[in-house]
Amino acid sequence: MTDQQLKPDWLFNPGVVLLRDVATAVLHLAAVGDLDAFTLPYPPGAQRALDALVLQCLRNRATPPAGVPEMIRWARARPLSSWPLDQLPPDLFDAADRLIDEVSGEPAQLCHELAVRGYGDSTGRQYDRLVIHEALRACRAMSSPESYTAFRRLLVTQPVLTEGDWAEISCDLFLDPVRFLVEEIYAPVPAGFRRDGSCLCCHRCLILLHPVSDTEWWCERDQCRHRGPAPHGRELVAAEVGELRQLRKPLRLFVTGPGQAETALEHELRALGLTVEMWPNFDSYDVRVTFPDGHVWAVDVKDWAHPAFLGRSATAVRAEPPYDEACWVVPEFRVRARRDYLDSYARERGAQAGGLRLLTDRQLVRAARLRLSGDWGPDASIGPLNTGADEPSGPGRRSTGNRPADNTTRAEDAGQDGADDA
Repeated sequence: MTDQQLKPDWLFNPGVVLLRDVATAVLHLAAVGDLDAFTLPYPPGAQRALDALVLQCLRNRATPPAGVPEMIRWARARPLSSWPLDQLPPDLFDAADRLIDEVSGEPAQLCHELAVRGYGDSTGRQYDRLVIHEALRACRAMSSPESYTAFRRLLVTQPVLTEGDWAEISCDLFLDPVRFLVEEIYAPVPAGFRRDGSCLCCHRCLILLHPVSDTEWWCERDQCRHRGPAPHGRELVAAEVGELRQLRKPLRLFVTGPGQAETALEHELRALGLTVEMWPNFDSYDVRVTFPDGHVWAVDVKDWAHPAFLGRSATAVRAEPPYDEACWVVPEFRVRARRDYLDSYARERGAQAGGLRLLTDRQLVRAARLRLSGDWGPDASIGPLNTGADEPSGPGRRSTGNRPADNTTRAEDAGQDGADDA
């Protein structure tokens, strides 16, 4: 039995379970399209979360929220580390961790991870998985991996479509197998995104910015906000571009954002002269990198706010197409924002992951440069550290005979392919 198994599992800590309930309530209430039409009582889950929070506050002699609206204000104004939950594991949350973004009032990514990642699926998470699985099914039926790749690129590179854009993609023959999905997943842009008859795209993320005051705009992507104010991109005047469509929010959150990290990595690796294949074998993993000597890396890109939840989700990279080494990659800004990110992931990673390493995108590119220069040392490897010579090969291991052992131990559930990148 491992030390991790001997310790109480923090995922079932009463304070964490309570925050899960609050996060789920936040997402359910955020999904209400017309708050003016909302009628009491609140959803049962929201009332249960409030009741549990009030009881915990009273036990700790703290003033509880007076109702669901005040609980939601807590979620926006109070860092999770300041909530009167005395049983929370120390250092699990820091001063930047909130369930709702202070500026925009939108649920934070951590809110989705608490409610979705650790404890089952929200409606939004079910939606993005359904879309990806339907795209996989349709493209497999037509034996067209090119169509699947075109579909994924569309979601990454064109989250917003003007009438002209819509006409252009309607002529893309690669998208024919998923045409029915494209027509479903792009919805008219709500009026709340407009200011003075215009919408504004983020220059970095390509998604629409949210107007949060008469002069300010807010980007819903964590990575973009970490880099500073959103740079203004395309200004889309309704009278000039016609009806605007944008991807539905679950896809922007769970597919477009992580996908942009994947394609940024693709461009950097191609610039080094490497052969890069995106979403190979109908999305077995995100990026397949082939070196001039035939050595192959398999990379899955993850963009999670909290490393502990990411560590708990760690599983081996799927076996096909075969590779020599595999790892997961996280955008470097996550590590800059939370210095213990990589260590926390490693602590929470289970035995089923087979030592699967988590690198930043910068570390991966540096390792690629070193390997191209002829360095075969540990800094030029992405496989697990301290791998024993007698350790059996994993499912993705190629029969090359002289390559470092890779880290895979079992294939990832095929039902999750392409849907768990966020």
